[in-house]
Amino acid sequence: MKLGGFFQSIHFKLITIFLLLIFIAVQVIGVYFTGELQSQLEGNHKDMIQERADLLEYNVQEELTRSRDEEEEPLEDDIDNLLQEFFSIEGMEAQVIGPNQQILGTSEWNDQNLVGQQSTRVRVDRALIGSPVEDIVRSQDGDRLRVVAQPIEQGGEIIGAIYIEASMESMYQEMNQINSIFINGTIIALGLTALLGVLLSQTITRPIVDMRRQARVMMEGDFSRRVRVYGQDEIGQLAESFNSLTLNLKQAHATTEGERKKLSSVLTHMTDGVIATDELGRIILMNRRAEQLLHVDSNHVMGASLPELLHLSETVAPSDLYDYADSILLDFSDEDEARLVEANFSVIRNEDGPVNGLITVLHDVTEKEALERERREFVANVSHELRTPLTTLRSYLEALEDGAMYDENLGPRFLQVTQNETERMIRLVNDLLQLSKMDSDDLSLTFETEDLGELLEQMAERFEMMTKDRNLHFSKKIPDQPLYVDIDKDKVMQVFDNIVSNAVKYSPDGGTITIKVTPGPQTVNVETTDEGVGIPKESQPKVFDRFYRVDKARARNLGGTGLGLAIAKELIESHHGFITIDSEWQQGTTVAVTLPYSALEKEGVVE
Repeated sequence: MKLGGFFQSIHFKLITIFLLLIFIAVQVIGVYFTGELQSQLEGNHKDMIQERADLLEYNVQEELTRSRDEEEEPLEDDIDNLLQEFFSIEGMEAQVIGPNQQILGTSEWNDQNLVGQQSTRVRVDRALIGSPVEDIVRSQDGDRLRVVAQPIEQGGEIIGAIYIEASMESMYQEMNQINSIFINGTIIALGLTALLGVLLSQTITRPIVDMRRQARVMMEGDFSRRVRVYGQDEIGQLAESFNSLTLNLKQAHATTEGERKKLSSVLTHMTDGVIATDELGRIILMNRRAEQLLHVDSNHVMGASLPELLHLSETVAPSDLYDYADSILLDFSDEDEARLVEANFSVIRNEDGPVNGLITVLHDVTEKEALERERREFVANVSHELRTPLTTLRSYLEALEDGAMYDENLGPRFLQVTQNETERMIRLVNDLLQLSKMDSDDLSLTFETEDLGELLEQMAERFEMMTKDRNLHFSKKIPDQPLYVDIDKDKVMQVFDNIVSNAVKYSPDGGTITIKVTPGPQTVNVETTDEGVGIPKESQPKVFDRFYRVDKARARNLGGTGLGLAIAKELIESHHGFITIDSEWQQGTTVAVTLPYSALEKEGVVE
């Protein structure tokens, strides 16, 4: 363990606590004891001085008031004897002063020259007027002195005074010695306490250190270890609880990890994008589908604002999204592709109400919107295509009802128009029914192996007979060898009839229509080329859309429904082929149909 770590450890804290407790206890005891001892010593010192002062006062009073013979010793000698008897103590000096402030005697041998002189001390003056004085003062050497000055009374009359100066340094030296003993005892006690603290604290810190190691291991995801239980005290019970907690965490971690993996798998494979944010609208989770829909990398947008990511920051704040009950349609289209995303928002709340975050579900509705747009256009086109012949029929029928039917010239012509419009509506309805079956996968196909070249020859001859009056020429470039394909004969011939019929409609009189068959390794390609007005480049990608016409007026006059090429595309693709168109304005159009060979043709068993 590093030195800095030791000072921060519970081991060091326990030892420190033990030391502080012992130190505080010793200090409290020491302060109380020394304080009481000092008070006791000071009281004893005071009492001792007072007792001696009282005895001296009594004896001096007797000496001062009794009658003396000439043969007796002088008063000063008797007072000196009394002073020597009561105050022959080192560090203590006593003086007896007469009523006229004359010093009658002193216990200090070095001050005998003061006997007979006048006392100038203020405290003596106060004592002589009946006011006893007791003070503690400092001498010139700095020693503390107790000073007592008290009067000597006889029958209510003051006949003298006693002045005492007693040094207190011996008492304080004794107190210092006692304090030194306490300090040494405290140091010894703290040393023993530190040693015992180290030993005793280990019984507490050892299991705690084990639990700390286990906690670090658990933090790394390892729940296999157990803490050793050293006893059944509170720490032992804590260790058992810690082991139970480890087991519960292991189970909870396994459950959480399993749920996390399930959630991750669900989010990864969801067809909808999911974005989660915190309460401030910052992104904290994004699944792969959301990255694909928004064309972003989740690692780069973590922590970003959700409105900014959805291009809503100019009009919507993060908190505004909490109130969005309806979905929002977001347009991420660019020049390369159309991309529409529907966003739905769900608020995450705690049980007590505060908002925790927001879940945003993104759904790609590009295809849905395109289908919806196509449906609306389809309905509009069907309505328009039906309204035009119906309007024509109504007009001509009203004319016939008004008398045109009796006109030899107008009657037959009007009836012919109504018949043509009726047949046009029938063709339109039949085409719509066929497209509906294709869309619902309800179209029934009967595949048979047919020679495509022979079928195209027959079709070309049929159209040649039908268009003799227009002097159209059919150029057939069809190989002599059989070209077997697996097709529904009626459906495929419907496609080629439609393609050649369009070529006939848009070809000028005397023009040439070329039917070219090119065999390939796996497929056969049929190209139908006319010399008509052609199709502009910008219109070519749309010619296979339903109801699309390059020249709507001319196509309607020629009896077209606008569904022929759409049906042709669906039928060819149902045969695993494909159809393309290539045209130059004012230079004609080429429609190419590619079909796969028959399976028997590929195996080489068809003769």
